[in-house]
Amino acid sequence: MVHCSGGAQTKILHFIDNLHIVKDNLFPIPPLFKLIQEQSETDWKEMYQVFNCGHRMEVYVSPEIADEIMSTSKSFNVNAQIVGRVEASEDKKLTIESPFGTFIY
Repeated sequence: MVHCSGGAQTKILHFIDNLHIVKDNLFPIPPLFKLIQEQSETDWKEMYQVFNCGHRMEVYVSPEIADEIMSTSKSFNVNAQIVGRVEASEDKKLTIESPFGTFIY
C-alpha cells in the first residue's frame, strides 16, 4: 500500500527495486490540479512528481484479488479502479501515461 500524499505519483519509487510500474489508467484529474498547473505553468511531468493529482491510495495486489478489493472499496462509496500494472525490470522505473503526455521517472 502506498498513500500518494507526501510523494505524489512517484512515491512508489522509494519502495521498489527491479520493477517497472506503469500507470496508464489513472483517475481523471480534478479541476483544482488543472487550475494549479495553468496558473503556475508547471510542466505536467513535475505536477505528477509534486501532487497526487487526485489519485490518493495505491494497493499493489495480484489481479486475482483486485476485483474483490475494488468491490469492497465501492461498498463504502470510495471509487476504485485498476490504474496500471507492474512489470519486471533491470532497474526501478515508473511510467505515467496521461492525457498530458507520457512521463518516465
